[in-house]
Amino acid sequence: MQYNYHFLKQLSKHLAEMWGVEWRLGYDEREVIRFQTKNSPFQLCEAFSQDKDELILGFANENTQLYAKATLKSEFTCVHFLEDFARARRNSVNLFTELQGKNITHITQSAFERAFSIGFEDEYTLLFKMHGKFSNIILFQAGKFIIAFHKKLEQDRNITLEGLDKTIDFSLKGFEEAGADFSKFLPTLGKEIKQYLQDQQINTLPTEARWKLLQKTVQTLEAGKFYVTDKVGVPVFGLLPPEGEYFTATNPLDALREFYGRYTYTSSFASEQQTCLRQLQKKLKQVQSYLEKTFARFIEVEDSTLNEETANIIMANLHQIPAGALEVELFDFYKDTNRKIKLKKDLTPQKTAEQYYRKAKNQKIEKDTLQRNIARKEEEVKILQVHIEKISTFKELKPLRKYLKENHLEHQAEEKQETSLFRKFHYLGWDIWVGKNAKNNDVLTQQYARKDDLWLHAKDVSGSHVVLKAQAGKAFPSNVIEKAASLAAFYSKRSNDTLCPVLYTPRKHVRKTRDLMAGQVIVEKEEVIMVVPEKF
Repeated sequence: MQYNYHFLKQLSKHLAEMWGVEWRLGYDEREVIRFQTKNSPFQLCEAFSQDKDELILGFANENTQLYAKATLKSEFTCVHFLEDFARARRNSVNLFTELQGKNITHITQSAFERAFSIGFEDEYTLLFKMHGKFSNIILFQAGKFIIAFHKKLEQDRNITLEGLDKTIDFSLKGFEEAGADFSKFLPTLGKEIKQYLQDQQINTLPTEARWKLLQKTVQTLEAGKFYVTDKVGVPVFGLLPPEGEYFTATNPLDALREFYGRYTYTSSFASEQQTCLRQLQKKLKQVQSYLEKTFARFIEVEDSTLNEETANIIMANLHQIPAGALEVELFDFYKDTNRKIKLKKDLTPQKTAEQYYRKAKNQKIEKDTLQRNIARKEEEVKILQVHIEKISTFKELKPLRKYLKENHLEHQAEEKQETSLFRKFHYLGWDIWVGKNAKNNDVLTQQYARKDDLWLHAKDVSGSHVVLKAQAGKAFPSNVIEKAASLAAFYSKRSNDTLCPVLYTPRKHVRKTRDLMAGQVIVEKEEVIMVVPEKF
């Protein structure tokens, strides 16, 4: 309704009165009102854009200024007015320079059309075509097209100012000649008003009663009262009193400010809520996928006693194993039966047993690690599900942001900055920096990491240096260390492994000598953690 004809008619008239210029209905001047002012004439002082779908127009005289902000997006169209506007120093482009310094001479409202224009000296006309997603602002001189704000709307080059006017015989006779069909007779009503008339059972009334209801409705639409309300969390601009609580104004500029403010607030809330929910749902899917893979791996290594039993059987029967044998059948005293055991050609039976003992020990370590990771991830699933359910219930921006801050959910994604020297992550209030290549690793470790930062790297393979930035007076939380280690594993040659050992140590225990190649360092006093290679 913010670009309904009956509202634009009142808005354009209000602007003409405020600026003390002539107001005309139709380019054929079907109605003319001459507003007077003792002040100096208003001029267009500046016109610029800071966004491809927004145009700012600054109007002023020696005493007053007024800025019009036209938002012409496909999903939202609105022109609202501000007493002041701070122009950005960068990414701002001047437009319609021909008009700057020109006095405003008149305002014309297109007859029965969602458009009005501001007339300037030297026969310049700035047309506001408010056609929803096809809205545009177009400059004419002497009635000829000069340039449009949205150049992509090629058909606007063919618009003529006079051609915008519609002729409607707004009388009972004209209504009857149109077949008493209110929708076809007055197409300027819009969906909301048409629905209102249908709810009033207009089509069941006699012709004259239909006309009177339509006439009364138009009088209400142009009575100078404007309403803003929220409908299912979405702000609605209207010309009829809505149900429930609403904001009302008799000044169209006040109504537009209220509507635009509510829209901005609502769209910001919806955007933040949906962005956060998408991130959490993506994370939940990743964790659930990890659990599936980890469970499968856990089943593979669950029987870690088998290698130890095999080693014990070999050691108990060393005297029965022929030299150089590749396979031997020995008595399995665990199962009370004979069992075939494969041997390695280049290893003695005792060395083979030692290998089985080592495998058993590694499997037990891996099994314990998998159990801990499964328990941790199952708890993470519960927490994520709670966050998703809670965030879905919020209806306002302030409590949503408070909840996100309290639970460290504001920025848990990689900062996508092309100019960033390193990959940067933020997790639970901690910063994690990741090198991009061998030379970049050196820059990170040697120039940007401080002595108390935690330094991490995948063990025994090439990969990125990772630095967990220290915070004064705070110890590194174990879950944050684990997250940094997961990134170190992910950005290494072991990124596809189920588990990856990652060493970590304070940066002061990492040094580089001149003989080392790019990315190579000497690490002292390190600890090792087993983690799953994963990104955020």
